[in-house]
Amino acid sequence: MASRNRIRDVLARVWTRHAPFLISAGIAFVLLWVLPSLALAQTAPNAPTAPTLPVPNINLSMGQTNNPQQVVGALQILLLLTVLTLAPTLLVMTTSFTRIIVVLSFVRTAMGTQQTPPNQVLVGLALLLTFFVMNPVIHQINDNAVQPYLQKKISQPVALDRAAAPLRTFMFRQTREKDIQLFYSISKEPRPAQQKDVPTYLLVPAFVLSELKTAFEIGFAIYIPFIIVDMVTASILLSMGMMMIPPIIISLPFKVLIFILVDGWDLVISALFQSFHQ
Repeated sequence: MASRNRIRDVLARVWTRHAPFLISAGIAFVLLWVLPSLALAQTAPNAPTAPTLPVPNINLSMGQTNNPQQVVGALQILLLLTVLTLAPTLLVMTTSFTRIIVVLSFVRTAMGTQQTPPNQVLVGLALLLTFFVMNPVIHQINDNAVQPYLQKKISQPVALDRAAAPLRTFMFRQTREKDIQLFYSISKEPRPAQQKDVPTYLLVPAFVLSELKTAFEIGFAIYIPFIIVDMVTASILLSMGMMMIPPIIISLPFKVLIFILVDGWDLVISALFQSFHQ
């Protein structure tokens, strides 16, 4: 009983002291939270809704048809999507990109700079040089095939044949006859009497093989001066008894310095363009 009376006395004192504060807090809670919630609940059904943006509806369906034009149109769309997917491969296989990127990779490896320049820089430079080398071919394709087709002067098959002609001429100019004979011997097909009778599916792999051979020949010529610098550096370190130091660490600054002094990038690009015009 004594403890209960004591608790009551404590609660009575707290209430007496803090009654005004507690009453004010309760009134503020009702005004700030309860009443706005009730008002929002009453007005929400009648409140105007925000406008919604229309979303386009796309329906893809497959079914049977007896109309040949619809079948041909669907096959053309499928062929176009396939060509767009293989566009990077076609760019690499039928243009000068293969030779250029391989030679630039040889330059970086011969200098021993590992990832400098990075791959993005080498690929970008190779693309720009490819467009520069292929610029006459692109102009011929645009003038003889693309523009007449857009003006509806020629049909699509004629446009494709005219577009392939300059590209085939470029590939024939850069392809060794020995490589073409290699693929003819593999395919067991009869030898053509004229150059125009060579099918494109045999010309493209022969062209890529010739490009790789030419790129490796240029890479070998690029490697020779850098190998000499490495050998001289290794001999000097061996004569000084510094056998624990890798020669590449000492020769790298000298190779970079020599490459800069002789305008190495200009020489490499000049050699590449001369190889395409031989």
